[in-house]
Amino acid sequence: QVQLVESGGGLVQAGGSLRLSCAASARTFSIYVMGWFRQAPGKEREFVVAISPSGGSTTYADSVKDRFTISRDNAKNTVYLQMNSLKPEDTAVYYCAAKTRGAATYSYWGQGTQVTVSS
Repeated sequence: QVQLVESGGGLVQAGGSLRLSCAASARTFSIYVMGWFRQAPGKEREFVVAISPSGGSTTYADSVKDRFTISRDNAKNTVYLQMNSLKPEDTAVYYCAAKTRGAATYSYWGQGTQVTVSS
């Protein structure tokens, strides 16, 4: 069982930055692919970015490429999402998720953290 706890959300003006963190309880954190997803009001949850277990490979949604950066610190069991040049359309609840390499779906999810970008 893996427990994920996100933090760092808040209210920011357009063009601003936020850094989200996701702390994991897993003893073997370094075996998990970690991802960030988001869900805006009235919309389906969407993929934002993922990072491989070693941190050597990342995949970004086109909508956040060149603005968001994912990283992880396996020694601290934590994954980060640095969000720059935020836009009002980035407003959503952001979720951290984990899956083992090769798994089709993410098995573990955090409770989410709200990000609100004002225009």
